[in-house]
Amino acid sequence: MSQLLGRLTGGPRYQGQVTHVEHVPARLGRTANWPPWVPPLVVSRLGLQGIAAPYEHQALAASHAVEGRNVVVATGTASGKSLAYLLPILTAVIEEPRATALYLSPTKALAMDQLRAMRALTITQLRADTFDGDKPVAEREWVRAHANVLLTNPDMLHRTLLPRHAQWSRFLKGLRYVVVDECHGYRGVFGSHVAHVLRRLRRLCEKYGSSPVFVLASATVSSPEVSASRLIGADVVAVTDDASPRGATEFALWEPPLTDAESGTRRSAPAETADLLTDLVVDGVRTIAFIRSRKGAESIAAQVKRQLSEVAPELGSRVAAYRAGYLPEERRAIEAALQSGRLLGVAATNALELGVDITGLDAVLLSGYPGTVASVWQQSGRAGRRGGEALAVFVARDDPLDTYLVHHPEALFGRPVEATVLDPDNEHVLDPHLCAAAAELPLTSADFALFGPRTEERLADLVRLGFLRHRPTGWYWARRERATDLADIRSTGGAAIRIVEASTGRLLGTVDAAAAHTTVHDGAVYLHQGDSYVVQRLDLDADVALVEPADPDWTTSARDVTDIRVVETLRAVSWGPVTLSFGTVDVTNQVVGYLKKRIFTGEVLGEEPLALPPRQLRTRAVWYTMPLDLLASYGVEWADIPGSAHAAEHAGIGLLPLFATCDRWDIGGVSTALHEDTGLPTVFIYDGYPGGAGFAERGFVAGAAHLRATREAIAGCGCEAGCPSCVQSPKCGNGNNPLDKAGAVRLLDAVLACAAGYTSG
Repeated sequence: MSQLLGRLTGGPRYQGQVTHVEHVPARLGRTANWPPWVPPLVVSRLGLQGIAAPYEHQALAASHAVEGRNVVVATGTASGKSLAYLLPILTAVIEEPRATALYLSPTKALAMDQLRAMRALTITQLRADTFDGDKPVAEREWVRAHANVLLTNPDMLHRTLLPRHAQWSRFLKGLRYVVVDECHGYRGVFGSHVAHVLRRLRRLCEKYGSSPVFVLASATVSSPEVSASRLIGADVVAVTDDASPRGATEFALWEPPLTDAESGTRRSAPAETADLLTDLVVDGVRTIAFIRSRKGAESIAAQVKRQLSEVAPELGSRVAAYRAGYLPEERRAIEAALQSGRLLGVAATNALELGVDITGLDAVLLSGYPGTVASVWQQSGRAGRRGGEALAVFVARDDPLDTYLVHHPEALFGRPVEATVLDPDNEHVLDPHLCAAAAELPLTSADFALFGPRTEERLADLVRLGFLRHRPTGWYWARRERATDLADIRSTGGAAIRIVEASTGRLLGTVDAAAAHTTVHDGAVYLHQGDSYVVQRLDLDADVALVEPADPDWTTSARDVTDIRVVETLRAVSWGPVTLSFGTVDVTNQVVGYLKKRIFTGEVLGEEPLALPPRQLRTRAVWYTMPLDLLASYGVEWADIPGSAHAAEHAGIGLLPLFATCDRWDIGGVSTALHEDTGLPTVFIYDGYPGGAGFAERGFVAGAAHLRATREAIAGCGCEAGCPSCVQSPKCGNGNNPLDKAGAVRLLDAVLACAAGYTSG
């Protein structure tokens, strides 16, 4: 693959973009004997699939499960984690006629892939099937009555299986194993919701006399047994020594070239990624380009097709976009074309990051940091899955963190992956699941330990609010509506907004309610399968956005205003005159307009006003305050504070993903020269989810280390006055004004000088 990288860097467009190449060496596999409890039939059928012996980590994890221990296998992409849970499941359904198993995946594509692998074994006793929103109603009854291995997702478990547990009594009575695949993806608020869904499952299993063993599969994360235990609410052992073979990978860090040396502006990562994907497709290299957003995936696929029409028009049909929000038949068709090799290039969101076994891929492009080091390795590991050599290229965006990483490769290759962050004690998460659990089976004091230390307190509030009724025998659901409707486990903040073509009534897709104000407001450009539309009207009452086809040469970017108030300080540390705090805040955000920007160049063409209602959010934040005299002593005068604090806020948001499993779109920020609650210059970073998601708390714990990385990212950028690589933000509701790069460095110098005297964090 070094030869392939050489071809990419040998063309006329190359201007020294590669800042570092990491050679990840090949690794030989280590196999083990089949555990003695594996039936000969299973050994025989796996042998027909080319599996002569398990790898050591597969055999060890499977044995833990069979011996009754919850286990998480946290090894690299394509390390064969599925065999670790297939062995105990197949053994159980062969040897115990009434045994069942439940497989949970975060995506439908992954569940379908696992089903294909199971059915390929042609084991008569195995009756596996999927159960998701795409399953025809007529087929669901057969699944309920006869399937002994059910492949579904947390959403269906939450909304269908658990509330109707009496209909699933056969399945729950026989439940031996619960598989939680790609469990590192259950983080933040979504992970906290899933944690309670799994606790509700464990509670109902106990009612039906079963006690299933949990087998969790994860990418390599820090302390996987801790995260897995927090997810399922029970002890877990970890298997982390990856014994699978791996081909060598050349991993290049790629910084797009400057387009304006004076301002430090660089060519956009999407434009650079489109060029690289085009070059690889022309060379016949099967490639996935991972893009951060749905709109970005569509844009890059369209751009690649346009470029191919000029140099190799016959290849245009072999490129596609892939993202969440497509209709089921569209997703399945793209997956099949990619697996068969009919597609050479795919621009995908992280919907294709997880687990779907697509063999034969040669290269992966990462257009921007995907949010965590774990995701970097998960995405890059999609290439070379047949054991051959692979190429991975990380293309940096104009973003503080991306720029920091391409110039500090040790932060990517020399540090352990993150621990998964989730907070099941968040009352916004806990309350609806207590209601759902009470509707399924009245709650008693015996359930307090299962649902956590805040359970008794929250039950009292739920009774006071009229959601539950307390009787001597327990707490009962007290309302007519479905209790599960209270918990939106994907945390969209309401019903999904349907995207409908106004002239035909055709449903194009959906967008989360929380994102609707910024993505499908009146006048927004919406992309679907490479075709562009303009939103004619966003009807929030009807949960629909009406669009019409259009082909503008511009895109849109929402502008908003945000206000923040401190509700409660939960923790604080003083660094002399500087205070770092963590607590509860109220955030009020309102989209007030949008900018029209030229595609690829980012040139602002104009601004249009909007009249959308404000959105309220009570969440958690980390913030630091500084006295005026301290700032003045470091050359930050009163007039400099707004721009200096604003620039420090932007860079701090950009660098927090180094310390928490989040990306900048999971968090927000506010800075002010004189905040009404603190009476001092203050910089806030808050979780973008009701009740918090654990990200801001991780920023508080990282403290000075986070602020040092922020200062280094700003000071190390080569621009003069601040650019997207250091202090400008693509999500700034104030249009990145005011910003003072030099002032931000001086402000952070003042804070860190105080911190150095009180902490080594």
